[in-house]
Amino acid sequence: MTPWQPVIAELEGRFVDASNATLLARAVDGQALIYKPEVGQRPLHDFDVSTLPRREYLAYRVSEAMNLDCVPRTALIDGPAGPGSVQEVIEHDTDVNRLVDMINRADKGLWPIAVLDVLINNADRKVGHVFVVNDRFVAIDHGLTFHTDDKLRTVLWNFAGRPVPGDLLRSVEVLLEQDVLFVEMSTLLGEPEAAALRARCQSLLHSGAHPDPPIDRPALPWPRF
Repeated sequence: MTPWQPVIAELEGRFVDASNATLLARAVDGQALIYKPEVGQRPLHDFDVSTLPRREYLAYRVSEAMNLDCVPRTALIDGPAGPGSVQEVIEHDTDVNRLVDMINRADKGLWPIAVLDVLINNADRKVGHVFVVNDRFVAIDHGLTFHTDDKLRTVLWNFAGRPVPGDLLRSVEVLLEQDVLFVEMSTLLGEPEAAALRARCQSLLHSGAHPDPPIDRPALPWPRF
């Protein structure tokens, strides 16, 4: 299968509320895109900001390798503002109250995102980063992921301690077999990040349950939305 590699035809605007440069673009085929160039990243004390677009892309790669289908198509490109990530825009339900209710009662449809976040060590799973798309959930904004230190901060802690569904555990086993992906991660981020992902996969398979919230650091992102 040919990798998705859109070409930006024009930039249409900027999301002014985003902490980093987040641009609305249009592909040559008319597809609406979110373009995040490396040059627009704000300095962070714990992440190399030049790698944030690569982390966005690798989160998509992990989702696809596990057949979770919970991250919109994402690619790395050299766009009008330089290298960065590009992601397709997904039409979604805008009823925030409904989404919050589903998160609070740990709707089973959220399990793929909860497992993905554990594996990619997502440090910023906000309510606003989860979309309801027809009968499934889709997740966006994965720049703060794949750190080698424990960073999981999420609004999905209502899954804590619950046994992970068997089909998702099998997907974790499938991920561990994807040597090409781990080589790609080593190239884009580094061998320590790839090794840490393997370790988190093995830990989840060993425990079989979603981890509990940490007590030595903040467990929730700020703000939560």
